[in-house]
Formats: sequence, structure tokens, C-alpha cells
Amino acid sequence: MLLCAQYILPITSEPFQRGAVLVRNGKIEDIGPADNLKARYTDEEVKDFGMAALMPGLIDLHTHTENSVFRGIVHDVPYTTWVRAVAEKSTKMDVNEWRASAMLGCLEAIASGITCIADITFSGAAGYATHMLGMRSVIYREVAAMDQRRIDYAMRVASNDIAHWQDICNPDRMTIGIAPAAIYTCHPGVFAKVSEFARKENVPVAMHLAGSREEYQFVKRGSSPFAVHTMGSKRGYVEIPPWLPTGVSPVRYALNWGAFESDNVLAIHCTHVDDDDIKKLKEYDVAVASCPRCSAQLGMGLSPISEFLRARLRWGFGTDSPAATDSIDMFTEMRLGMLLQRAVNPDTFLDSTTLLEAATIGGARALKQEDRIGSLEIGKCADVIAVDLSGSHQTPTTDPVSAVVNTSNASDIMMTMVGGDVLYEKSHWNVDVDVAKTIARVIEIRGKLRG
Repeated sequence: MLLCAQYILPITSEPFQRGAVLVRNGKIEDIGPADNLKARYTDEEVKDFGMAALMPGLIDLHTHTENSVFRGIVHDVPYTTWVRAVAEKSTKMDVNEWRASAMLGCLEAIASGITCIADITFSGAAGYATHMLGMRSVIYREVAAMDQRRIDYAMRVASNDIAHWQDICNPDRMTIGIAPAAIYTCHPGVFAKVSEFARKENVPVAMHLAGSREEYQFVKRGSSPFAVHTMGSKRGYVEIPPWLPTGVSPVRYALNWGAFESDNVLAIHCTHVDDDDIKKLKEYDVAVASCPRCSAQLGMGLSPISEFLRARLRWGFGTDSPAATDSIDMFTEMRLGMLLQRAVNPDTFLDSTTLLEAATIGGARALKQEDRIGSLEIGKCADVIAVDLSGSHQTPTTDPVSAVVNTSNASDIMMTMVGGDVLYEKSHWNVDVDVAKTIARVIEIRGKLRG
């Protein structure tokens, strides 16, 4: 199949006009001027998207698709209020409801040009959804244990889940990893156990880290809404131990407990880090996922993206939980991330090219999959999207990269392809899922949650 468009954005090389991409057997086999490729491959089916940009699919480094059902239900509240409300409402959900919610989130991701997601889940619903839809994904099984005596049990259960998920997934499109729960919900011994497991089983690790002021104050000084006086209750049969302030930053705390000892670690947020923290992240080759929209929405803080770039960290964007941001939209993430950084750090003026790289090849590097995805290059997986640039908000187009970052949105996606399979074309789905039924089921669940 020959995919043609007015603009080709390979990402790792310069954009060019009136180009084409040859896709065969799920891979990119050729790329170049459309006229040349049409003459060379006369028998190929041609799909011409006209005034559009063909580019690699967007890579969402952090999301919780199973929380899609909560969008708009807990709104306009700060982080600690939000996280407690979502946790309370989560107790009303069963396995099938989590799956329906994750399915809706993944459908939205595909329709907005996201071809690969990295999702932290306890239920496994995100893995089910991406498997059913044919998305590319990294699914991290979350592990939580407040009581030190229950760490080994929690790890055994997680290990069994990971083995089961690996048995049923398509390894070409899905990678299974492991994730310690948030610092304020987790005994520190979990970090070392997760690292040990990751090294032994050769799986990636993801962890929320230094994401909010409350977390920072809690870890370092023992104060904030997560403080000791709120931890005297019981959860199930586990008595929550008292918390002693550590006097160090969350990054140093995690480091001291062995959180970075495996080969492929992704730290999410890192909004409250200093120069020494960033040096340690670089020293241990920890990748970072910034989620500017969620961080702003919940008043969590602002990632120092310019400092990440200066330190040459592996870095990209995540959309985080739809329960906070209401949509899974990498275009808004790129644009808001760029504008916030320009506003607070004008001396390091981020440009559109840097942001588009972060959402594509940057995400691939963060997942250590840059040899397979993240750019349009011969031999890579055919994860390709077409972005409509014909709208009045984009005309005339003189710089396609700037147009994509500054003016495009999820509704401009004309086509989403993963591994050579077209999963979505404008107003048409090519998936083995009843989309209307999924939407109806989520609406039904939302009614229960609002009650």
C-alpha cells in the first residue's frame, strides 16, 4: 500500500512535500517523492490523503485508560481531593466495567492519532482493550503494599498476573511491565522488590514520582494532606504504619530504596525535582514522562522540561488519567506543554519541532523502542497517522510541523495505522469491537457512579 500526502514528516529527517510511504507486511519498505514511488510500485494500492501530513503515530507515555468512565465526575478540585474521590468511586467498579472503560479510552486514543500507549493498571483492563483493538502498548502491572509483611504476597500475585498477560498478548504489539504504586500508598520495600523482579524477568518499570507538592512535602517533611494524622486508619486487614519524614526529595527517597536498579525505568511527572535529582535520573538512565495538562488541571506543578532537555534525559509526553483531563489528546498535551514552558522559561524557547519529536521518537526512546517505532524510516513498524491540514485554522500551511503542533487537534486525524493495519479512518472503525455498544455501556456505568 502506498500512503501519499502533501507533507511527509519522518521526524528523524527533514519534512518534505508531495511524498509517499510504502507499507508492506506491517513494515515501512520505502519512503520518498510520491511520483517516484508510484512509478516504482505500479501494482500497489494508493491511498492519497491530499492536503495532510503523514507522520509516525503519537506515543502516549502515561495514561490510565480504564479511568475513562470517570471523566467529568470528579472535577475542578485539587490533586489530593481528586485522588481520594477517584479511589472511593473505583470501589464501585467490577472487572467487566473496567474493561468497558478502558476500551472507550483506547478507542479515543486511536481516533486521536495515538498508536502506542504506556498504561499503569491493577485490573489489566488496559491490556485487554489494546489487545482487542490491535494497538501497540506497554502495560505495567501496579503493585501496592503498605504493610511490609504483605510485600511478598503482593509481588506473587503481580508476578502471576504478568505471566498470564504475557501468555495471552501479542508480543509484537504489547509489552508487559511492572509498576510500584505511588510513594504515599506504598511501603518502600516494594521498590527494591520491583527492581529485583524487573531485572530477573527483563521487564520494564514505570513509577509515579515527584508528581505533586503534597507528595514532596509528605516524603521530605512528613506534612501535607497525606500526613501522619490521616494514616491511623485501617485498609482491609492491613494496619497503616506511621510515616516518618525522610528529609530527602522523592527522587532521592526512591533511589535510596533501589527503585532505579533495573535497566528500563520510566518516571512519571517529576514536577518537583532539583538539579541534583535530574543528575541522578540521568546517571541511572531513567526516562521521564511529562503530563502538563493533568499537572496543571490538578494544581500539581510544572515539569522543568527545559532542564530535562539540557540533561539529555530520555523524555516524552503522557496524557495521564482521563478522570482528570477528560480526554486522551496528545495534541493538546504538546501545545500546552510548549506554551507553559515558554511562559515560565522564555530564555529556553521551545519550538514545535522539539515538541513533535517528544510525542513521537522521544516517546519511543523513553520506552527503549526507538528501533521499531517513533519515526518514518525503512524497516520500522508501519505505525502511521494522517493529519488533515486543510482546515481554515491551518491555511495557508507554510510549516507543517508548526501546523501540527500549534493548530491541529484530535478531530483532524484522518487515519490511524498500527503495524500496517488501518484501525481508524475518518468516521469509520476497522476493529473487532462494537463501538456503539461500548459507548452505551460506559454511559450506563457513569449513571451508577453518579448515584
